[in-house]
Amino acid sequence: MTEMERSRAARAAAEAALVRVVHHYGARPEFVVIGGLVPELLCAGSGWRHAGTTDVDVQVDLEVAAGAVSAARLEQALVSAEFQPDSDRVWRWMAEGHSAPVVVKFELLTDLDDQPEGATIHFDGCVRLGAANLRGTGFAARDIDIRTLSARVGDERQTVEVNVTGIAGLLLAKVAAARARRAAKDWYDIAFVLLHNDLGGPRAAAEAVSARFADELHGPVRSALDDLLANFNSERDQGAIAYADQMSADNPGLDLLTFATDAVIAVSTFHRLLTTPARGPDA
Repeated sequence: MTEMERSRAARAAAEAALVRVVHHYGARPEFVVIGGLVPELLCAGSGWRHAGTTDVDVQVDLEVAAGAVSAARLEQALVSAEFQPDSDRVWRWMAEGHSAPVVVKFELLTDLDDQPEGATIHFDGCVRLGAANLRGTGFAARDIDIRTLSARVGDERQTVEVNVTGIAGLLLAKVAAARARRAAKDWYDIAFVLLHNDLGGPRAAAEAVSARFADELHGPVRSALDDLLANFNSERDQGAIAYADQMSADNPGLDLLTFATDAVIAVSTFHRLLTTPARGPDA
């Protein structure tokens, strides 16, 4: 991502675009916000600020389950909020940021067992609206917090309610995404949330994941966790470097190695607590 796309102004533009969509929807939509807008919400009490994003990623399994009327309502809300569909990808809609010179991308994701990985799902009752079927995003739709967001829509400031994934849903969805696409932004987001979350750090994050998804930390999930660890085994691994590079860019003059070491320790702790059988209350 460019420097502008990872900025406070870019994040504000993306959040404002999300508020516009929900405002035009007319109620709290069924979709669940995941991706780069969420870390800052989960780390609101931290003195460190998340880099931001121009992407509004939403998980729409609940929208799909609600049927064609709900999907058509979402499509109309996107149009009213000045979004237009990508010509080749019906799961990506784009709009100019009102408060910053960026393009905001609104991306719709599903995790449907009866559809192949990467398939494009076309919604009944819609002209262009669809979703990309990505494994792991379904965790986000099963761990929901209701958040209140505000932004200016036209001449007035609007406040809306929106479903946002909790820390357990975000981390497992991000771990799956990191394994699939090897993107620096995913490793950065994971390490940032582990280190700076409002629950208190990597141990608390692991406890939240275990409490919500204890029976699912095997098979593909365990493989994704092992892959995460492999990318944070040392300060020279690409996951640790991705976190350190972004933190150094946002905080000039601070030590790159310290950031990388912090990420290695956080991921190691998270992995160990989720993959080692408990041996008692102090395990």
